[in-house]
Amino acid sequence: MSRILVDLPDSRLEELAAIVEIEHRPRAAIIRDAIEAYISQRKGSLGADAFGLWKSKKVDGLAYEQELRSEW
Repeated sequence: MSRILVDLPDSRLEELAAIVEIEHRPRAAIIRDAIEAYISQRKGSLGADAFGLWKSKKVDGLAYEQELRSEW
C-alpha cells in the first residue's frame, strides 16, 4: 500500500473528524472508502454518455469511419 499527501481545507478536515468520531473508525479507512466509492461511481458512468450515440444514424459506423480515414 502506498502513502499519499492530500491538502484539505480546515472545514473539510473538521467534517472528517466528526465522521471519525461518529463511526469510530480510523480516518485513513474512511478516506479509502470515499476514494473507492468515487472510483466505482466513475467506472459505472464511463462511456455512458456515448453509448447508443449512433442508433438513430442511417449510415453504418464502420463504413463512416473508413470513409473518413480514406481522406488521409
